[in-house]
Amino acid sequence: MFEMLSDRLGGVLKGLRNRGRLTESDVAEVLAEVRTALLEADVNVTVVRDVIERIRANTVGVTASTALNPGQQIIKIVNEELVAMLGGETLKISYATHPPTVVLMAGLQGSGKTTSAAKLASWFKSQGRQPMLVGADLQRPAAVEQLRVLGAQINVPVFSEPGDPVTTAKLGLAEAQRLGKDVLIVDTAGRLAIDAEMMQQVKKISQVVQPKFTFLVIDAMTGQDAVTVAKSFDETLSIDGVILSKLDGDARGGAALSVKHVLGKPIAFASTGEKLDAFEQFHPDRMASRILGMGDMLTLIEKAEKVFEKEKAEETAAKMLEGDFTLEDFLEQLQQLKKMGSLQGVMGMMPGIPKEMKNAEIPEDQVKRTEAIIYSMTPQERAKPELIDGSRRVRISKGSGTTVADVNRLVKQFSEMKKMMKQMGGKGMLGGKRGKGATSAGMSDDLTAALGSRLGPR
Repeated sequence: MFEMLSDRLGGVLKGLRNRGRLTESDVAEVLAEVRTALLEADVNVTVVRDVIERIRANTVGVTASTALNPGQQIIKIVNEELVAMLGGETLKISYATHPPTVVLMAGLQGSGKTTSAAKLASWFKSQGRQPMLVGADLQRPAAVEQLRVLGAQINVPVFSEPGDPVTTAKLGLAEAQRLGKDVLIVDTAGRLAIDAEMMQQVKKISQVVQPKFTFLVIDAMTGQDAVTVAKSFDETLSIDGVILSKLDGDARGGAALSVKHVLGKPIAFASTGEKLDAFEQFHPDRMASRILGMGDMLTLIEKAEKVFEKEKAEETAAKMLEGDFTLEDFLEQLQQLKKMGSLQGVMGMMPGIPKEMKNAEIPEDQVKRTEAIIYSMTPQERAKPELIDGSRRVRISKGSGTTVADVNRLVKQFSEMKKMMKQMGGKGMLGGKRGKGATSAGMSDDLTAALGSRLGPR
């Protein structure tokens, strides 16, 4: 998502970065382009108008700062407005004094609500909590079974009883208290349209379980129309936040950019992929930074901390600095990076990565071929690729089911990557002070840059 908006805004703002002076016509041209970019992204018209007026007001006297040139100041202003549009601050998740903390899930049918409930349970589990799911969606056939299957995948218990959804929710709360679960997520029935009877049903469920958080799941692919429909839910339930599903799709971003203004509610979480762990808290400042092509190092660091062991990361970083990084190390880091999500998605969080690299597809089978080639090498060959002569390349290609050309390409690109890593290390890009988890993040993001542009056979 946001690729089109990012491309348009990136093109508009790129020429401003080093401009020492801006005329009124320059500012007017920038505002017109920003307006067009937002409208093309399906952002609510009222939102666009208000944003443009605020940017215009803030650009008055834009030459006053001595720290930034005028072009940089406008970029800063646009960034601040994007952050405000996306909600301003990250919604803080607090917990009930007397467990369980109850979360009620609501949404239109087909919005991805049941899957989002399971993803949210997985997220709470990653925070050290003990969640339980309640299947109170008794309208849709197989909805409870779907929740049970998803719950089993993340080892989270699911409670449900046939009959009345309100009674099921009440019994689910009692069961969570009995089992000592500290988070209870209640999945309710979706709707094809705003249905008075169904809205009363979810209102009764809310009254029974007294949720600390009520989240509305919105399909990011449906655009700003879904946000308008969501007003009815808020009038009935008093929504605390929105969960955006399918944020990794080809949507233009209208829902994400309009929800705060139209609903007055923040985006709490976003689903960023199909896997159950592809789910994260929504940070407006980080998303704005991604849209403007400035990367998202904080999220990248958090992802790296989850999969990279600190001591191992420091050891590998040291090898990179000394030029001793081997194909064995490369294989291990590649497998770790895969745990962080798609390589393309990780690259999208990195500042300074060219657009063509961020948009470049890195097929999973390409990664598998790279792994197969390395697995087909002897330990000595992985440690010293220069030993791989013609006959060895033939053997490796046959063992991996690839071609000699594929093996040649990987060996050559690995050699180039080692040089790049050593140069980066010389510039302080590895093992430097990046805050918490610095070394592992430094290794993962710099290595990913090399992977993105030079990943094995095609």
